[in-house]
Amino acid sequence: MNLADRIAAALDEDLGPGDLTTEACIDAAAMGKGTLIAKQRVVVSGHAAAKAAFEEAARRYGAFLVYQAQVPDGSVVAPGTALATVNGSLRAILVGERLALNLLMRMCGIASHVRRTLQDVPHTTFRAVDTRKTTPLWRDLEKAAVRDGGGHNHRFGLFDGVLIKDNHIAAVGGIGPAVERVRSRVHHLVRVQVEVGDQAELAEALDAGADGVLLDNMDDAAIAACLDLVRTRWPEAFVEASGNMDAGRLASLAEVGLDVVSVGGFVHQATWADLSLRVAS
Repeated sequence: MNLADRIAAALDEDLGPGDLTTEACIDAAAMGKGTLIAKQRVVVSGHAAAKAAFEEAARRYGAFLVYQAQVPDGSVVAPGTALATVNGSLRAILVGERLALNLLMRMCGIASHVRRTLQDVPHTTFRAVDTRKTTPLWRDLEKAAVRDGGGHNHRFGLFDGVLIKDNHIAAVGGIGPAVERVRSRVHHLVRVQVEVGDQAELAEALDAGADGVLLDNMDDAAIAACLDLVRTRWPEAFVEASGNMDAGRLASLAEVGLDVVSVGGFVHQATWADLSLRVAS
């Protein structure tokens, strides 16, 4: 589902057959200006979604409206900063306000959380990435917010990367059979990664021909031991770690030699940013 369709469905949820308050208070021909303002220090993200929300509201009313970003996504701004302005139909501005703010507040919150998480870990051997723990139907916006905050993206979905997890392994009876089945189906440019929980599973995965491993829910000492084993026996393999990764863990793992650390909390632990819309007619 593209962004326009999702925005339309979200506005349907809020607007229904019409805005009882706005349509009673505001003349159809009334024009105005709205300013979206940060009420706290934030990293900006979500302009495309906010713009689409206001434009869909204007389309519903057959009205004119222009959304203009005042600072680009990825900017760090102080409280009181104008993020964007909306000029045109006052009805459309008021009808689109909540949806646009909800999306901006969510995405700015994610970008800001990612920036805070990474700010004390400036130098690492690894790339810090998100996961598929995202809000259904809004994954593209949330992953963009991660990038705006200075993080990176893991695979987008099940279709663009192989990660053999514990339940796949249990379902087919072992790591070796799982790797063999995947290898028989994917083309030669697709890397095969296997989730492992200890050194025995690590060795089994790489002996089976996996290109990389995900060290799942290991402590720092176990991660270091697994890395030593990989770099000694399979130096070309890539190594990712995941599980309970916060700013402190990222700092402690900064120089141990991991290739990737995945941080589900980039998205699911982020809180919404505090933004508002001020309207002038």
